[in-house]
Amino acid sequence: MKQPIILGIDEVGRGPWAGPLVVGAVILGPNFSPEDIAKLQNSPNLSTKDSEKLQLYQNLADSKQLTAKKRESLEPLILKHAAAHGLGWVSTTELDKYGLSASLRLATRRAIKQVLATKTIFTEIILDGTVNFLQNTPLENKVNLLKKADSLIKEVSAASIIAKVGRDRYMAEIATQYPAYGFEKHVGYGTALHKEALLKHGICPEHRTSFRPIRTIIAQMEPSTSISDQESQFSMRNHQNCPPTASKTKDFPIQPSTSAKGQTAENAVSRYLKTQNHTIVAHNFKTKTYEIDLISTLNQQIFFTEVKYSRSLNQEGTALVRITPEKQHQMHYAARAFLASHPDFTDSQPLLAAASVSGPDYQVDDWLILN
Repeated sequence: MKQPIILGIDEVGRGPWAGPLVVGAVILGPNFSPEDIAKLQNSPNLSTKDSEKLQLYQNLADSKQLTAKKRESLEPLILKHAAAHGLGWVSTTELDKYGLSASLRLATRRAIKQVLATKTIFTEIILDGTVNFLQNTPLENKVNLLKKADSLIKEVSAASIIAKVGRDRYMAEIATQYPAYGFEKHVGYGTALHKEALLKHGICPEHRTSFRPIRTIIAQMEPSTSISDQESQFSMRNHQNCPPTASKTKDFPIQPSTSAKGQTAENAVSRYLKTQNHTIVAHNFKTKTYEIDLISTLNQQIFFTEVKYSRSLNQEGTALVRITPEKQHQMHYAARAFLASHPDFTDSQPLLAAASVSGPDYQVDDWLILN
């Protein structure tokens, strides 16, 4: 039986009060097969390269079970010897804007995008945990979910290590920018030291104001410093050391699309949904303030899809980063208006979705459910 080539995925930074969320993705490749490793173990004379590979394989484990020193010694070996690797970053700004669940999906897609760019072949994706962050994407059927995969699967262990080292390094860097918080010690997690610093100094641009502990601490501060005051004080976030984040654009109610590019993108998504056995029931359903680009049905569900087109798919180019909570609220309103005027669909489960289309050939890069 042919050995699967695994792409391992793991995240770091789900629970901290500050700092980015990071997802690691690693393909060790066929040179790390059990047979190949067995040959190295039985070889009396190893080259430096093979010695490093064997050392790496034997020491890969869940990043949480390794010391910082051990993780830092393994990270360069992973980057050197893995067939492919990637890191998907979601900034504090984006976490506050889109929420944790959507940010995990976004970070996963960003990490995998870097791997796909290398053209490295893989046959299986193993995600640590119980949620498939690649659901409703072309890679969905390659995914296997596994609890404690970071302890059981070498590729997932490697992904957890490079994500942890990358994030810890970033937190150490911003500690020099915001020395009052001790980020180099707790890397943003909710420790007593961190809470004490917050109560004394307030929040900084790296704090996740959408997280309840931070909002609670803000509320405990002096009455003269309200939550809105604190948040507006730091609304212009400084991320000079942070990996690239989504461009900041104002969101207004979208008027009906009349552009040829927009219509071509919507037609491309319509064709894609038909290949997924959707039935298209409406194009460009309009209310007074908003328009739903596509409405489709599948298995007693009705999908309201917003289509976004860009000339090229850059690091922030998925549809998700361009669908703000405000825009989702508008989509909800338009969806309710459609259902109210089309009673035949009132028994269907309504779901909001977003599609990303890019390039001169109008390729559908992603279609995902938002709620």
